[in-house]
Amino acid sequence: MDRPPPMARLGGRLATGLVDVTSDPAALDSEGFWAVVADFEGRLTCARFRDVRRAGDRDLPAALWHGPPADAWSTSLDRAAYQQGVTRIREHIAAGEVYQANLCRVLSAPVDPGADPAALAGLLARHNPAPYAGVVRLPEHGVEVATASPEFFLRRDGGCVESGPIKGTGRTEADLLEKDHAENVMIVDLVRNDLGRVCATGSVTVPDLCVVEKHPGLVHLVSTVGGRLRDGVGWPELLAATFPPGSVTGAPKESALCIIKALETAPRGPYCGGIGWVDADRRRGELAVGIRTFWIDRAEGLLKFGTGAGITWDSDPQREWEETELKARRLLAIASVGHPDPLP
Repeated sequence: MDRPPPMARLGGRLATGLVDVTSDPAALDSEGFWAVVADFEGRLTCARFRDVRRAGDRDLPAALWHGPPADAWSTSLDRAAYQQGVTRIREHIAAGEVYQANLCRVLSAPVDPGADPAALAGLLARHNPAPYAGVVRLPEHGVEVATASPEFFLRRDGGCVESGPIKGTGRTEADLLEKDHAENVMIVDLVRNDLGRVCATGSVTVPDLCVVEKHPGLVHLVSTVGGRLRDGVGWPELLAATFPPGSVTGAPKESALCIIKALETAPRGPYCGGIGWVDADRRRGELAVGIRTFWIDRAEGLLKFGTGAGITWDSDPQREWEETELKARRLLAIASVGHPDPLP
């Protein structure tokens, strides 16, 4: 079956005319416009495009999205397994091994062989608009991703860099607990530390802390951490210092990653990775955290979507499971039946 040609729609730009693809982050400091997809497990795909222009609503694909049946979704961790994982993380916290860890699960459903991620991205743009929405379609390179991410991971403008971690989710602002605020501050400290590895001494600041942002169907607590990169620091050093994003790992990061590896039963892939664009000529770029993100696994014939929650000592296993359901419900409805009403 012929696949649609490579393309990317990111940061309000439509990129076509694929030039080359590499896994070398140093390419992002060379020249041209790059679409970037970094899997949580570390696989990096950088695609340089020749033709780039501003994109408008008319550029949303007219093709129909062929989604899976609403009852076809399965989960890598069911309710009991997820709640057991929450309990296990609390045991790690009690033992002093970690302060917080994200526990995620991957949902999957059979996908039509002709399914186009750009068509799904069009549906998401209409029914679940997000500040870092986009699509990257590289069928020959195993990358077909549609995202409605509300969170930016890295924003670079010359020597200035920012990160915008989200921690704390509820249906309304009244749902946000003290636990959510504490969790956000904890991850802000982690991000400050990550950026401090590559930023000039004394330049790392927190201009916004625990700001409430409203998104379709839910609210988040969002903070901003910024700094000035040291001379000679490029994308390879920046990614090495900060990846994976602290908001979807935990603190301390290395301990949280060990716990994640032990408890999660499916790779996260683009979910919780980084998705975005880099304009190497202007030394600018913006990578979103790959949450609220779908990807197509052609080898398995599946459409996949990840959801998760940050676990702390104050976490209640049932409430954390419900948070993963809240984050997934609207997006699964769109991907399955084409509109944001709850799934039957």
